[in-house]
Amino acid sequence: MIHSLSALLALFLFWLLLSGLFTPFLVAAGAGSALAVLLFARHMDVIDHEGHPVHLGWWALFSYWPWLAWEIVKSAWDVSKRILHPRLPISPTLAEFAPLQHTDMGLVIHANSITLTPGTIAVEVARGRFLVHALTREGAAGLAGSEMDQRCSALERE
Repeated sequence: MIHSLSALLALFLFWLLLSGLFTPFLVAAGAGSALAVLLFARHMDVIDHEGHPVHLGWWALFSYWPWLAWEIVKSAWDVSKRILHPRLPISPTLAEFAPLQHTDMGLVIHANSITLTPGTIAVEVARGRFLVHALTREGAAGLAGSEMDQRCSALERE
């Protein structure tokens, strides 16, 4: 039920954002449209705890996303330096490690976070096993038990 209510609220707020008009008729039309979309989605059985992960809570929004954005900036800076300074080593490496996550949602968040970070790509993802391509040996060595791994596990527990 919480997934349906939060999806309804998200749809309605998105409609208001796109509309920008707040007359009573248009607000009611937006609420009706959001409700109709929600009913269709429920009838098609596409609203679930993974498709609309409200259980992750506000902690993810205010803690994980800014941290991930900063990690992306730092990694992009490092990759840029390695491209522009030929003396800096580039040692492409495949690293295999066991992630701390146990749910599909946690594994997907972690794998996507790795891939979003420049210099690393999640090549294979399975329960208990990640295969990651890293631009450097240092980047590959820092994957197992990393802060990203721990933060994704904390998200999973929320």
